[in-house]
Amino acid sequence: MAYFHPQLVHFAIALLVVGVVLRLISLAGRPAFVAPAAFTLILLGTVAATLAVQSGVAAHGPVERVPGARDAVVEHEEWGIRTRNVFFGVIAVEAIALLLWRSPRRRVAYALSSVLGIAGLFCLYEAGEHGGHLVYGYAGGVGIRSGDPADVDRLLLAGLYNGAQAERKAGRGQEAAKLMALAAERHPNDAEVQLAAAESLLLDRKDAHAAIEKLRAIQPPHENRSLRIRHGLMTADALEASGQKDGAAAVVQALLTEYPDVPRLKQRLDTLK
Repeated sequence: MAYFHPQLVHFAIALLVVGVVLRLISLAGRPAFVAPAAFTLILLGTVAATLAVQSGVAAHGPVERVPGARDAVVEHEEWGIRTRNVFFGVIAVEAIALLLWRSPRRRVAYALSSVLGIAGLFCLYEAGEHGGHLVYGYAGGVGIRSGDPADVDRLLLAGLYNGAQAERKAGRGQEAAKLMALAAERHPNDAEVQLAAAESLLLDRKDAHAAIEKLRAIQPPHENRSLRIRHGLMTADALEASGQKDGAAAVVQALLTEYPDVPRLKQRLDTLK
């Protein structure tokens, strides 16, 4: 069930939130359909929450083994279990309300269900917040959910690229260049990765000549308009940085002839002239 954890979590969130809101509305006594609708959604949401907990427990092993991620996994899991348990209590109160269907005391049961439901939504929020922190702060499950090695490779590529951006922003250009060089080495046939590595040579190493050589070796697919424009503009930047302003203008002019509807090409050509 580990693979279905994200889907089950989102079903649980949607069903429980709407169910508790409808239960609160039902305290007014009308419209008549709200009370049974609230019970149905809360019941379905509790089932989804139970399955989400089970799937999360099944999924946590590989994520927990990531260095530094264990505490985040445990916190997320604990809040998920609390959410499930609170809504078990809500369902118990809802069952009592069904037994009191023709009694005025049914409204008391609905009020108690509403209070417990609000507490459950707080737990649900915390579980979601800790889950988001686990995924976006620790890459928990990212790249390993499907078991496909290609997903892990994409995860590594994202880490290298974002790591390079962080190093560049911090003013550590050489470190940024090392990360992008590693990415390029691992993806020799990916034009986008190679372009990013060429950009790093220009921005991080300040080596316009090396960037030009790398750009000359990259052949963007003819049908990929955006990549061809990016490649051409980057080539122009590298040529300009190396003192070849006329060559840079010629590259941009060729792009403008091919793509006359792109205003930034005209603007770039104007700056070169």
